[in-house]
Amino acid sequence: MTIDKINNGTELTIKLSGRLDTSTAPELENTLKESLDSITALTFDFSDLEYVSSAGLRVLLSAQKTMNTQGSMRLTNVSDLIMEIFEVTGFCDILTIE
Repeated sequence: MTIDKINNGTELTIKLSGRLDTSTAPELENTLKESLDSITALTFDFSDLEYVSSAGLRVLLSAQKTMNTQGSMRLTNVSDLIMEIFEVTGFCDILTIE
């Protein structure tokens, strides 16, 4: 998985490419821990994301909890396959998906 960050003051966009799974979720978790101080708007760009596992969902849920206290979080460019994962797990009711 590749993680690209675009920081614009208090806004952070994270573009993920590849698979967010058990082996790559810790990398995203560490990136978020290092990057979320003073961020009020977090956007995930999933245009090149192929898959999300339960480990990836856990990281997204943790990021959502953090952003609930300091701003907002949204997911953009979500593929049909990943949207189906969010719908089956109920994450579509928790996350803001555009």
